[in-house]
Amino acid sequence: MTSRPEWTRRKERSSAAVLRLMVWLSLRLGRAASRWVLYGIAAYFVLFAPAARRASRDYLGRALGRSAGWGDGFRHVLSFASTVHDRIYLLNDRFDLFDIRSTGHEQVQALRARGQGVIMIGAHLGSFEALRAVGRHFGGARVAMLMYEENARKINRTLEAINPAATQDIIPLGQPGSMLTARDRLDQGYLVGMLADRRLGDDPTSDQDFLGAPAPFPDGPFRVAAMLRRPVIFMTGLYLGGNRYHIHFEPLADFTETGPAQRSAAIAAAQRAYADRLSHFCRIAPYNWFNFFDFWRAS
Repeated sequence: MTSRPEWTRRKERSSAAVLRLMVWLSLRLGRAASRWVLYGIAAYFVLFAPAARRASRDYLGRALGRSAGWGDGFRHVLSFASTVHDRIYLLNDRFDLFDIRSTGHEQVQALRARGQGVIMIGAHLGSFEALRAVGRHFGGARVAMLMYEENARKINRTLEAINPAATQDIIPLGQPGSMLTARDRLDQGYLVGMLADRRLGDDPTSDQDFLGAPAPFPDGPFRVAAMLRRPVIFMTGLYLGGNRYHIHFEPLADFTETGPAQRSAAIAAAQRAYADRLSHFCRIAPYNWFNFFDFWRAS
């Protein structure tokens, strides 16, 4: 029996009550005032989370091409804390607080103009919630997330604390009607997103070159995209500091005409392209990838 991935075994360091308090303080004090607490949170995790600190240092060394120091680790955790904090405002539609720019959204517009629902595959890189702000470029398109049921429960607990209305945009995989719901959302013009840089449980993985070494990437997200037979766009919302985000869209794969006989080869090609683009963006924005565990270890 395959052991659970390390990230799923990590004890959660937050609770719904703490989240609700943070949301209340952030919405009442405002973004600028409430951001000061993030520095204390980042310092705490750098000092008292040794396993995460070691994983951060290993990853940053690969992405930066040099040894990572304490300052790099602090900046890494602070970037993560900043995007989590900004999630409060983005999920409450306070887009006016941010300077959000995008590159490549025209390609998504072209696909949607042809009546094709689009699947967005991203990573724990920057902020996926920033995509909600870019929906205005797509005629107010809504965003739904496909995720494994266990992870969906965790995310829903967080969303309920931030904005209960946002939970309706989560589609849990593993339920009888999951794929039908995803297909319906795509037919309705939704942008349906998945994150493809973490596996859950005994999901099969394929080793791909990532930042110069083989690393296991889950097959599941690409198999879902192939089954839904839709175009796939790589998407990342990079945090640039302050209130600035830059969202990138790039074509990754197109399963529209992929039949069963070609599916395995098409999935493998899409995974290789995904790992390549993730490597690229990790190198240009190294403090944005938020996997604080040994990603290069298979379990």
